[in-house]
Amino acid sequence: MAKKVKAVVKLQIEAGKATPAPPVGPALAQHGINMGQFCSDFNNKTQDRAGSTVPVEIIIYEGGTYDFILKEPPAAELILKTAGIEKGSGNPKKKKVGELTRDQLREIAQKKMPDLNTDDIDAAMKIIEGTAKNMGINIKE
Repeated sequence: MAKKVKAVVKLQIEAGKATPAPPVGPALAQHGINMGQFCSDFNNKTQDRAGSTVPVEIIIYEGGTYDFILKEPPAAELILKTAGIEKGSGNPKKKKVGELTRDQLREIAQKKMPDLNTDDIDAAMKIIEGTAKNMGINIKE
């Protein structure tokens, strides 16, 4: 018989650094999850992604058991790393802070594809391009 889902919690946690402190603790404690076990499981699975923020979807079942799905880092984080800058522009229409090539855009789109609502690489590239433009990053042909 299938397990009954009690809740689904979505968090963004730095890879390999989950602790029972906020934001993890308060979000999961109310559902009766063993914090130490979750933090240990999450940290073990994300060791190879050190330095990235990892979105995670935690499916909590009745009885305190859980499963979790790791997603790719946010598009903005991937764009910043690829462009080699620390943060986006405060005024993206007037102040540009970096550039990406079409090849770099395609690479980011391919990495983010499982989390996007499209199977078409060109559509995925347009989604990532929109995010980049809103951050004040030019796309050069």
